[in-house]
Amino acid sequence: MLKMWRRIKFLANLKKSIPFLIRFFRSREVSTNKKVISIALMLGYVVFPWDLIPDFLVLIGFIDDAAVLAFILQQIIKMAPASLKEEFEFEENR
Repeated sequence: MLKMWRRIKFLANLKKSIPFLIRFFRSREVSTNKKVISIALMLGYVVFPWDLIPDFLVLIGFIDDAAVLAFILQQIIKMAPASLKEEFEFEENR
């Protein structure tokens, strides 16, 4: 339950994810492999948007989309260097 709460809290702070992603992809500290993996995760979801809950079920249908988005962003944050995590105040490995 605590892990789910952290994901909800993470999605609530989504506005700081956009500048983070821009810095992540521009950073020389992040290896090319990590950038390619991040792009593959994002493109994979865009190309193959399988839904466990159909989107026509308003509000409930977007829960799985939000969960996948949170998972992808968390994986990218895990790959980021510590200096970038500190700059955007993301918690270290929780």
